[in-house]
Amino acid sequence: MRVGKCEVLGVGIGERGTCAHYNSERDIVAIRFRCCGEYYGCHACHALLARHPAERWPQFEFDRRAILCGACGEELTIHQYLSSPEACPLCHAPFNPGCRKHHQLYFEVQGGPRLGS
Repeated sequence: MRVGKCEVLGVGIGERGTCAHYNSERDIVAIRFRCCGEYYGCHACHALLARHPAERWPQFEFDRRAILCGACGEELTIHQYLSSPEACPLCHAPFNPGCRKHHQLYFEVQGGPRLGS
């Protein structure tokens, strides 16, 4: 499904980037995975559809555009997203605050399990 100018892969992807695993009004963030450069609706979508293990973004690459806001279709840097985890810093659409629980699956942050752990 195309969201803004980007293709988002996953299971049951909706117009705003929601997927079958996370589909509330606030689940509008898609993540570009470092390992393949593709946007997926979530870590579970990547695990089901990609034919390779996921890689987390290292801190020295947090200036890369790897977050897609499903409300405005803009790509955010990882730093922009982590600095504004409750809403898009550009259009102010609210993000799901529960997504913070999964940051360690996508980004090298202190503590927490890795994908595949």
